[in-house]
Amino acid sequence: MSPIPGSGLAKGLAVTLRTMTRKTVTAQYPDTQPELPPRSRGVIGLFEENCTVCMLCARECPDWCIYIDSHKETSPPAAPGGRERSRNVLDRFAIDFSLCMYCGICIEVCPFDALFWSPEFEYAETDIHELTHERDKLREWMWTVPEPPALDPGAEEPKEIAAARKAADKLAALRAQEQREQADGKNLADGKNQADEKGGTP
Repeated sequence: MSPIPGSGLAKGLAVTLRTMTRKTVTAQYPDTQPELPPRSRGVIGLFEENCTVCMLCARECPDWCIYIDSHKETSPPAAPGGRERSRNVLDRFAIDFSLCMYCGICIEVCPFDALFWSPEFEYAETDIHELTHERDKLREWMWTVPEPPALDPGAEEPKEIAAARKAADKLAALRAQEQREQADGKNLADGKNQADEKGGTP
């Protein structure tokens, strides 16, 4: 049986009419910012206070797009007779995002939690040379890093928090014991003074 002439046009118009009556789902960027998932790989933020210049991120980067410069500083001994200590001081930390393939290896291998994923993605440049962002810009992106997701209520407490809590409880117990001993000593002294006043001659 041959199709009715114009049936294809009618079907197409029906689809158009159905679509016209629905609410639009298109977000008008940049007027409306997209809601990105918390683990979006937008850009890498640097928390430089945690960076010890171990160079692990730069060595493990498959694209060699991380540039780190540092120098050593020597600090005097903490106690007389001690030895001087040297530490690495970060001078430059830059990432060339024109080379970066967003694999996240640098973030995973960082032993001191100095690198984080940020969902920020608006950092396009007209010149490819300006896609090498220095540590000041990487530090600014740290403010856009979302908080880590909450732990499962039945999950085991992280070892770092458990150790810190144990140390805090121990310190609080020591302080409470010292206060009790001081209070007991004061009570003994007050009782002795009262006994001396009662047994003394006028």
